[in-house]
Amino acid sequence: MSATSPSHPESASAKNFDPRLFEYSDKDKKETRAGYGAGLFEAAKKNAYIVALAADLAGSLRIDEFIKTFPDRFIQVGIAEANMMGVAAGLTIGGKIPYTGTFANFSTGRVYDQIRQSIAYSGKNVKICASHAGLTLGEDGATHQILEDIGLMKMLPGMTVIVPCDYNQTKLATMAIAEWKGPVYLRFGRPKVANFTSETAPFEIGKAQILVEG
Repeated sequence: MSATSPSHPESASAKNFDPRLFEYSDKDKKETRAGYGAGLFEAAKKNAYIVALAADLAGSLRIDEFIKTFPDRFIQVGIAEANMMGVAAGLTIGGKIPYTGTFANFSTGRVYDQIRQSIAYSGKNVKICASHAGLTLGEDGATHQILEDIGLMKMLPGMTVIVPCDYNQTKLATMAIAEWKGPVYLRFGRPKVANFTSETAPFEIGKAQILVEG
């Protein structure tokens, strides 16, 4: 905003922003992965068909509250990401809504064949939830980083790809995909980021949220 003000004062004016959609604060940073955990818990309270799967990374996905409250609806598959996708696909046949969780690299590149053949091909109602996306894991090295995951998933017919911008939007997206029929790729991260949207901001899959008019 400060960089824009000198040359475009009118565009930078607060009157151009919807306060529900744009509540930026450097002091109020949260992990988007925590938004996933919170959203999953809220969705599960409303929908008994939701189950969660993790590939040895439940803590990293911030789903401890879900596991504590719904232990019978959590499956820890261990470091077996490909198996996790197969299990998730099978669960949908019985009417379950499985949310799979691991790092983005392991949610896509490592298991692409399983997603393509067992989930996307038959339109299974699996929610593939990927944390630690992008280049935010410098300390973990290149093996835990991925940029091409969005391209990989967008190539699959019927796959809905969602990349929330902050904690609030991630929470709302996690809840919204429970009602969305068909496979979904939900991509979020590890670092704390500022909240650009509010908890009451309207969120609809496939519809943009306008932060400022161009």
